[in-house]
This record gives sequence, C-alpha cells and structure tokens, in this order.
Amino acid sequence: MAIGEWTTYWTISEWIIRLAMLPVIVMRKERPATCLAWLTVVFFAPLPGLLLYLLVGENRLGRRRLEIRKSRWAKLESVNAPPVGAHYQSDSSELWGEPAREDADEADVADDSLQTGTMGKGGLDPELQPLSDLAFRLTGWPVTTENQLSFLCDPLLTIDRLVAEIDSANDHVHLLYFIFRDDEIGRRVADALVRAAQRGVQCRVLVDAVGSRPMLKRLAPRLRGAGVEVHPALPVRLYRIPFARLDLRNHRKLAIIDGRVAYTGSQNIVEPTYGRRKAGPWHDITARIVGPSVPHLQLLFLEDWFHETGQWLDEPRYFPVISEGGQTILQVLPSGPDMPTELFQDLLVKAIFLARRRVILTSPYFVPDEPLTMALRLAAYRGVQVDLVLPLRSDHPLVDAAGEFHWRRLSQHGVRVHFFQEGLLHAKTLTIDNRLGLFGSANYDIRSFHLNFEVNLLIYSTEAVQALKELQLRYLAASRPLDSAREKEPRPVRKLTIHLAKLLSPLL
Repeated sequence: MAIGEWTTYWTISEWIIRLAMLPVIVMRKERPATCLAWLTVVFFAPLPGLLLYLLVGENRLGRRRLEIRKSRWAKLESVNAPPVGAHYQSDSSELWGEPAREDADEADVADDSLQTGTMGKGGLDPELQPLSDLAFRLTGWPVTTENQLSFLCDPLLTIDRLVAEIDSANDHVHLLYFIFRDDEIGRRVADALVRAAQRGVQCRVLVDAVGSRPMLKRLAPRLRGAGVEVHPALPVRLYRIPFARLDLRNHRKLAIIDGRVAYTGSQNIVEPTYGRRKAGPWHDITARIVGPSVPHLQLLFLEDWFHETGQWLDEPRYFPVISEGGQTILQVLPSGPDMPTELFQDLLVKAIFLARRRVILTSPYFVPDEPLTMALRLAAYRGVQVDLVLPLRSDHPLVDAAGEFHWRRLSQHGVRVHFFQEGLLHAKTLTIDNRLGLFGSANYDIRSFHLNFEVNLLIYSTEAVQALKELQLRYLAASRPLDSAREKEPRPVRKLTIHLAKLLSPLL
C-alpha cells in the first residue's frame, strides 16, 4: 500500500472515530465540562482518545457490585439504621439499643462572637441542622453525639498508636487503606497483625489493588500464611474493561479495632518519606474515634468487604455496646461513584455558604469544579477571609498545572493562597468559622468528587473544630503567601502549560 493510500485510510479512520464518539460522549456525560474535555481529547487524538475513554471514560462499577450495594442497603435499613429519608438525630442509645440518657451535655457549637441562641436537638447548632439533614438524606448516615475525638498529626506516632491498638485487640481488627506499602512502616503493622492472628484475633485487610500493588505481591502472602485475610479492592483486569472502569479507586483510610475504636483520615500505611524526591515528606491528619460513630465506620468497612468478597458480616460481635465516648458531634460522610448524587461536592458547597468570618481549606491536590470555585469566590466577596493552603508542589505535575489555573483565578477574587514549605501537605481539611469542620480522605478535586471511594467526617462541635483549626494554623505558619512564594504571572511557557492542563481538569 502506498504511503498516500495509507494516509488516506488513517485520516478516514480518525474521522470515523470522531463522528462515532460524538453521540456516545454527548449522550453519556451529564456534566458539560467533562463532555467538552472528552470531545477535545478524542478530536485531537482520536485513537488514543478512544482507548482512553474505553479504559476510564465511564463510571461503570459492574452489575454485580450495584446489586450487592442494593442488598446491603436493604439489610442495613431493616436491621441497623433508621428509615432512609426520615429526620433522625441519633446518639448511641437510640441507634444501638442502650438505655436512653436524658442528661447528655449540650455542646456549644457556635463561634464565640457569633452566638446563635438556643441549640438544636443533641446540641447541634440550628444553622447547621439543614446541612446535617442534607447529609443524612444523601447518605442515610445520621449525626451521632457523645463521641470522643482526638487528632494525630505525627505520622510515626499515628502508626505507634495503631500498632498498640492492634496489640491490644481481643476479637477483630479491620483495616482498609489505599496505600499499604511494603516498607518499614508497613512491616510494623503487618507484624502486629501477625501477632494478633496468633492470639486468635480475626484480622481482615482490604487494600486498593493499584495503590497497594507491591504489598499484595510481597507482604500479603506472609500475612495470609499467618491467618490474616487480605483482599484487593477494585482489582484491575483488562477483560473487565467493557463492564467496569479501571481507574475507580478505593481511596479510604480506615481502621477498626474490636468495634470500639476507629482511626480515619488522610494517612496511609507508608513511611512519611514516601515521594520525598518529588514533593518532600508527607504531612497527614488522622482521627482516633471512640463512641457511636465507630459502628458507622464499621458498617462502611463491612460494606466494602462485602463488595470485594461477597461475605456480609453482620454478627453482633462487630457491634459491641458503646460504653465510653465524649461530647463531640460527628457525622460519617462516605462518598463514591456508586452514590446517586455528587454528595461530597454538594455538601462542601453548602458548608462554605454557611461561612460568616473565615474559611480555611488545605488539600494536596486542588482542581475544583465550577460550583466549588463559585462558593469560595462568593465567600471572599461577602467579606469572609478565605485561606487556601496547598503544597508548594505535589507528586503530580499535571495536577499541579491544572490546579494553578484555579488558584490563580481565585486569588484574583480575594482568596488568600498559601504554599506549604515543608513537604507534601497531604491533609485534606476544611473549617468554617469555629462552628464546622470537615476532614478525611477526599481531596478537593474532581477525582474525589466523582470517581474515588472516600470517607470524611463532618464535625459539629466547637472544641473539636477548634482543634482541627489549630492544626490548620500550624500549616499556615509553615507556609508562604502567593506574593512571596511565586511570581504574580507565570512565564509564557508555563502559562501555556497551565491553560492546556486546565482543559483536562474535568478528567483529573
């Protein structure tokens, strides 16, 4: 075949791909920005764009996974949870059958200078009640009172505490992590699991199949040999491309010991120097929780375990009577591509609109969509001090370039942008005045909004919100503002890179 004929056939095939993919993308993508981004990719690179779309273009979880979720919710609603859609304000006694307490202390959740008057049921600020109701309607997970919450921001201390908890376990240990690495930290946790299994404790470990791939090859066989159950979450298999999207990841970080204490946040089981060559040591926040929110996190683990193994573990042993706690009001906020709405984004925007004085947001990756951008911009316009704290650079240059377009745009509207100087700020946090906090595994980017399975906590108590805010202020103190950290206008080549990367924002 002559070169001219080959070129003609190639050109025709590219146009066939473009025309064939046009109705597919337009009809299947609800968000216009995502639709236009995919059309751009397919138009400029038809064959690579087609292959990429087949791999990661649609949120297909597979029919079996969706059926499992339906059956799980049916059992959860009939046995362990209030009716979906009902207004429900829960403490541990209401949810798990303990004698009701009439003398529970009411938490003061209003900012000192912004008193809102009487507290709502369970000590919840009446102005935050619509947010908690919205979260309940979207997820089915109610507010719980009388929790004990403490934050851990030293990664080595966090692992020390986790290992100590595993060593004290009597019945079971459940771990769910995006990254469980075969390094010194990972082996310390693995050794604790082996010791627990040798004592007769049931140990189950669920790790993301991509984020923990080396561990599944090297460390998992030793754990299984010692009696620890280890399973990959969302395994990647090419033959499943027509049925399930390959880049949907389980990004949750969760540990439950004996059903009495839980750990969740942004820290993986990995050395803090992970990724040092690219961005420096990682800085994370993990919460240790005791109280009625622990059964909710237990249910979340059991749901993910059910999805991957087909085993639904609903024995009473996994939900012991809650005999201790504190005064913190919490609401577990799971999110993922199997949820019917963009709930994390919806609640995030709703929360920012409640701000009166100050918003502080930290995130390692910041690629917001238009609703979040608008919420932050309008908050700054109405006089709210909005501080956005980002790492000087992350371990994903393309994400950094796309994010730069957004934070430069926000800085022009009064949002104060700061760059953390001491490594990769991996903590994902938000505080609204002194009244509301949000933190967990989800980044403030489109991938966490729409693609990853995440778990976050809404915090409604002033003391706990203030503790989270103090950690944010530490990050601010170790940061430099935009004016001194980077030039006002990027150089021409960088500027072109930023604007090209912004086209891919809906896909990142």
